[in-house]
Amino acid sequence: MNRLALLAVGVAGLTVLAAGPAAASPEAAADQTLTTCGNSGLQAGLLTRLCADVTGNTVQFYGRVSLAGPPSPGSPTQATKELSTTLSAQVLGAGAPPLTQDKPVVFTTTTLEVRGPASTVPCGTTVRGTFGVASFPWTPQPVVHEVTLTC
Repeated sequence: MNRLALLAVGVAGLTVLAAGPAAASPEAAADQTLTTCGNSGLQAGLLTRLCADVTGNTVQFYGRVSLAGPPSPGSPTQATKELSTTLSAQVLGAGAPPLTQDKPVVFTTTTLEVRGPASTVPCGTTVRGTFGVASFPWTPQPVVHEVTLTC
């Protein structure tokens, strides 16, 4: 087969493959959960990150707390820490105050998730979440993540 024929067969094959996912039903896409996360930050000597699960027009933020890095070989095990967490979500442009959840947690050495309540908002809305972690003597340096619901 010459190069032109091989190219034509390859393009035809890619066209058929590309058509497959586009035929997915909109109902199936609305039930799928899309998870996105913002940038991480250091708070109370720990690594923190804020993520959001979006399903249709429902969004739920959750904060993650983990060790900032692996422990050094031979170092003592990490002592448990009592943390004060604040998780909030606010619909931008709505003029309403943010929904805020304060929750004390105990961190050991494994990643910890702090989930906020799920909120239903109209399609096209942008929601901003913030997650702050404090432990004496450290004050919170909240991480922020925004999602826009495209439904």
